[in-house]
Amino acid sequence: MSDRGWREFLTGEGLQDWVVLHGGATAVFRVPGLVEAAQLAVAIARVPGLDGSGALLTMTDEQVSVRLTRDLWQLDRRHLDLARQISAIARAHGAAADRTRTQEVQLAVAAHPDSVDVGFWRAVLGYAALGGDNAVDRLGHGSTVWMQEIDPKKPLRHAMHVDVSVARELVADRLAAALAAGGRIVDASHAPQWWTLADRAGNRVDITAWPDGNPAPAPPRSEE
Repeated sequence: MSDRGWREFLTGEGLQDWVVLHGGATAVFRVPGLVEAAQLAVAIARVPGLDGSGALLTMTDEQVSVRLTRDLWQLDRRHLDLARQISAIARAHGAAADRTRTQEVQLAVAAHPDSVDVGFWRAVLGYAALGGDNAVDRLGHGSTVWMQEIDPKKPLRHAMHVDVSVARELVADRLAAALAAGGRIVDASHAPQWWTLADRAGNRVDITAWPDGNPAPAPPRSEE
């Protein structure tokens, strides 16, 4: 896997509408209603090169979201031009980009290498394969499942945790809201790439602005 694609996207010009999440580059455009959302979605779908590229469009009566890939590592140079064209179409339709509405929730299932069982999760959830260690909702509604390998010499302390990937300008507010709601920080050693929090029962969640807020690669996550 190469990180060249998402690095170039982060530093590219004219891409201020877009947030680079764990699943790739995503933008959310606000619209006044479902009809306008449908009209914008149709216009975006007509961008040359988008059809058949694996892009994901979803819409509600107040927004249209566009994800250029289902995986961060699939981003390449062609996506820069696609993103710029989509932003231009959104502006022409009077739709404003809202980076604070963009996020991705991922379920990380930790396992030692000889116990990785991504096939089970794909089967039980009815998800599609993505790479060797991911499962994705075919509808684009549910969380991605990521099989996180940990060092077999280390104890498995937590079999699952949730990753919440957000825009760099949103991470501080999301962290503050979680703490105000009774959460606690259990690991800040990787900040500002991510913080690990826990609820009162000890269930863990990572709030992360990586890679959107930090173009440097995150260090290997050997245990959770």
